[in-house]
Amino acid sequence: MNGPGDIEQQIRPFEVTHRLVLGIAVPMTLGLLTAPLLGLTGTAVVGHLGSAEALAGLAVASIIFDLLYGSLSFLRVSTTGLVAQAFGRDDQREQQAIFFRALFSAFGLGVLIFALSPLVAAFVPDILTGDPAVAEVARRYFAIRVLASPVTFGNMAVFGYLFGRGQAMTGLVLQILINGTNIVLAILFGVQFGWGVEGVAWATVFAEAIGVIIGIVIVLRQFSSAYRPSRSEILDTGKLKQLFQMNADILIRSLVLNGSVAIMTRIGAGFGAVTLAANAVLFNIFMLSAFFLDGLAGAAEQLSGRAVGARFRSAFDRMLRLTGLWSFAMAALLGLFFAVFGNAVINLLTTSDEVRQAALTYLPWAALTGITGALAFQMDGVFIGATWSREMRNMMLASCLVYCLSLYPLTTLFGNHGLWMALNLLLLARGLFLAVMLPRKARQSFAAAQ
Repeated sequence: MNGPGDIEQQIRPFEVTHRLVLGIAVPMTLGLLTAPLLGLTGTAVVGHLGSAEALAGLAVASIIFDLLYGSLSFLRVSTTGLVAQAFGRDDQREQQAIFFRALFSAFGLGVLIFALSPLVAAFVPDILTGDPAVAEVARRYFAIRVLASPVTFGNMAVFGYLFGRGQAMTGLVLQILINGTNIVLAILFGVQFGWGVEGVAWATVFAEAIGVIIGIVIVLRQFSSAYRPSRSEILDTGKLKQLFQMNADILIRSLVLNGSVAIMTRIGAGFGAVTLAANAVLFNIFMLSAFFLDGLAGAAEQLSGRAVGARFRSAFDRMLRLTGLWSFAMAALLGLFFAVFGNAVINLLTTSDEVRQAALTYLPWAALTGITGALAFQMDGVFIGATWSREMRNMMLASCLVYCLSLYPLTTLFGNHGLWMALNLLLLARGLFLAVMLPRKARQSFAAAQ
């Protein structure tokens, strides 16, 4: 057992300030915001074709990739948490080893997804929509964009490393490069070249490939040969087991979360193509709120992992207070913004009068998602950084149960309004369930450092 002196040596104090939190959160938010802006661009490009089927098809295809890439985002998430803890311990050799484990896993998983893509394209679009025309548009988009799978997952490994070290500004530059290139190419291919939905897909393929090459170069240039891990260290059985177990937990959490969104899309399709298209437009508002809050969740993620790695409880507690304060302040501002300017955002995304009218009807529910989701995003960041993956998985399952039990009565009584009510209930339940569990997990993690 460690004596008092040994324990004291393991504690690495650091100060959590508003400046530190915002120094991570603001660049991450700006970088992450380019992703929904990319979604807005794609929706606008396809929306101006004047076809509700094309817009709905893009929405269905986007859900498929959210299910694939979102569910497999454990590559980014687990890398962030593990690197943050190694960073808190000042273990430079392990930081490099974690990156190489993540990168090799990313490329292998990307190749596997590409190999399985014909099966996905054959069945999934028809599951998500009953309209053959919408399903065909989704297949055309999917067949092209899936080519980018290996490099897309490679970028997850790169960002996981950068975020784990709190290098949000570097991540911002890389994110702007990838998504900025994607936006420009989407407009060029989709509008100027007249490729439509296919042009939007090809833009993503080229942008992701450029990004992963530059990202790997950025990371490798930070490595010191003095701390280069050996092959046996990279392939250490215990570390790989920890990584795979954490990834499995996060995969289940992500599958359940994205599956809940897919259920929402499928039920929305039952209300007709116009309602499905309106929900697709409003989902961009939800995603815009999510990416604003994700920046603060990223700060919680890095600082939580760093505090656990440094065995410094007071930094962990202050991180909770400051990230919570900024998360709820941001959520309130987002809700107010969309309540006032939501109509203008809807008009920007589609030229269809019937889709605009339908989206305006359900706008208040989309505007509310930032407020109901603020605690969930913060808690996700904390649990990821602390690598409490099993508990995060279990609370996601419990939240999904609440969501599923609410769907039938709410949609029966309130139609599409009830569908949006259920989504807000899911977000609220996630945050509350994790917050209730947090004090016990924190006591366990920091007990040895008291």
